[in-house]
Amino acid sequence: MKVAVLGAGLMGKEAARDLVKSPNVEKVLLCDLDVGQANMFRERLQNAKIEVCRLDANEDDSIRQIMKRVDVVINALFYTFNEKIAELAVEVGVHSIDLGGHIGGATNAVLALHKKAEEKGITLIPDLGVAPGMINILTGYGASKLDEVSGIHLYVGGIPEKPEGIFEYNVVFSLEGVFDHYTDPSHVIRNGKLQEVESLSEIEPIFFKKYGELEAFHTAGGTSTLAKSFPNVDTLEYKTIRYKGHADKFKLLVDLGLTNKNTVVNLNGNIIKARDVLREVLMPQLSLGNKEDVVLLRAIITGIENEENVTYTYELATKKDRISGTTAMARATANTVSAVAQMIGNNVITKRGVYPPELIVPGELYIREMAARDVNIVETILRGERV
Repeated sequence: MKVAVLGAGLMGKEAARDLVKSPNVEKVLLCDLDVGQANMFRERLQNAKIEVCRLDANEDDSIRQIMKRVDVVINALFYTFNEKIAELAVEVGVHSIDLGGHIGGATNAVLALHKKAEEKGITLIPDLGVAPGMINILTGYGASKLDEVSGIHLYVGGIPEKPEGIFEYNVVFSLEGVFDHYTDPSHVIRNGKLQEVESLSEIEPIFFKKYGELEAFHTAGGTSTLAKSFPNVDTLEYKTIRYKGHADKFKLLVDLGLTNKNTVVNLNGNIIKARDVLREVLMPQLSLGNKEDVVLLRAIITGIENEENVTYTYELATKKDRISGTTAMARATANTVSAVAQMIGNNVITKRGVYPPELIVPGELYIREMAARDVNIVETILRGERV
């Protein structure tokens, strides 16, 4: 199989690193506007399977030509490109997956291509990061074991192993994405009804071994497609994990409008976006750099199985790979997209059309594939009283 990775940022490079290890992968096209960083990565990796290609994501013909050379496309570009990449994949007739971006309707736009993708005989899967992504796959797996699903509670956080600074946080993916998740409303299901709640709200304590008591709070985008896939549950909630005190500190910036895309100021005749200024101020302070990070995840799926109350819990705590230097977030995210891309290319996934992860990725195999990459997801089962 031949795979194109669009975007040679952290996630794209790490996906390529995993892909070349597979005997079933013949060629990996690592594509980016900055071919310099892609070439440096290729030189470090010293693997003949990698070919670096120049890609301007604003040039559709360039994208088409790359897509025509491969069997599967991994879109590791910023989520604002997700809709266009999916449309071009359908046009060309090539399988495609992306890292997600439910905010702003990006994922809904990709899902709307279902019939066209089905007619072309291709598979598209959006939202294959960690949250959304990994949690969707695990939710779908737990739900598949139940006769009736009543509750889904999801907790995920990418945090520094040793907190420092006022926010006790380092950016492990995208600060722009953090602003979106903290600013836009969060969607939940309560008492069987879909509702909106304010992000950074309803802070609750959460405990992880070795990390002690942390906090979890609502953020936008985390439930992704789950509300549509499981519309009949009583409860569906997603919360982000951080060190204690983080949410209240960041909420002040949100309440002041500094993370809002529409907040502008006129400074000596120059119209400046407050969000742009905040990003430039915070990025040097929040950059992870060479520090250690950890990804924490807990997915709790409750319901009825064989007339008995049952809870399936999936938990992950993975650290940075000190040998390769790969961050914990990159390990969790890039290994996910690489594993699923190979499931499509190897015809393990054969459904055609556009599907969210929870409805198409085989959970048991996914957990095994991640364990083979030393990203270990632990399942526990709690059986209660008979109904």
